Amino acid sequence: MTHLEGNGFVASAIHNEGNESARRLLGMPPALGSCHTARVGGYAIEGHVPAREIRRLLKERPAAVGLAVAGMPLGSPGMDGPDFDHRTQPYDVLLVLRDGRTRIYQSYR
Repeated sequence: MTHLEGNGFVASAIHNEGNESARRLLGMPPALGSCHTARVGGYAIEGHVPAREIRRLLKERPAAVGLAVAGMPLGSPGMDGPDFDHRTQPYDVLLVLRDGRTRIYQSYR
């Protein structure tokens, strides 16, 4: 939430624990589940997705469920900076299609 708010989004927590029901409601496949689930502009956002990719999603408006970042990769928003010794891991932001398939939306290397 801090990353999103710092990038101009207004964020509010509806539930602070457990998000399986939110994923189910938004159509996010359970296999892509992470630690945070959000709804932005009618899309599901799962995990540590950079604000830049959310803005791109809202601009392009693809026919999709939303975006997901699997796990909690170092260097992703909220998993970055001095608290993590500035370490990074490569990760992909996935575009989750309505049929459950995914494709790489953006790679961070």
